[in-house]
Amino acid sequence: MLLAILLPFLSFMIRGKILTGIVCLILQITLIGWLPAAIWAALSLNNARADRRNEKLIKAMKQNQR
Repeated sequence: MLLAILLPFLSFMIRGKILTGIVCLILQITLIGWLPAAIWAALSLNNARADRRNEKLIKAMKQNQR
């Protein structure tokens, strides 16, 4: 999470979202754009974590139904 706030573009790059990382870097280059870029990266990271958590829950529910 700290990486998403300090270096938002790198947070996207590490997760394999190269084009999004480049767009974020362009936004981050401007001083005014750094804050929206950091918020964007942090929200994206939280959403990715929530998606993984939901996938695990769905998988566990399907196994319990059998």
